[in-house]
Amino acid sequence: MPTRDEIAALMADHNEDARLADDLEDAFIGPAIRCGQPTLACYSYAKAVEVLTRRDGLSLEEACEHLDFNVTGAWVGPHTPIFLMDLTDP
Repeated sequence: MPTRDEIAALMADHNEDARLADDLEDAFIGPAIRCGQPTLACYSYAKAVEVLTRRDGLSLEEACEHLDFNVTGAWVGPHTPIFLMDLTDP
């Protein structure tokens, strides 16, 4: 999996102002391109849940609550990263 520095370098090629999610490098998917809008860092919601359950020992419910409140629910401006929720996500 890429390091935070590698992700930052990749994102700088697309949008040097793109914000990254803290400590979720293993859930990084890649740049998300939107017509007429800044390219954003995109993360997998399911992989982020997996990281929190494996690394931090959270239950599935705790990991989802943490992500929903502290990560996906945290607006840090127009360059806030996005999280892709697959139809099979928790």
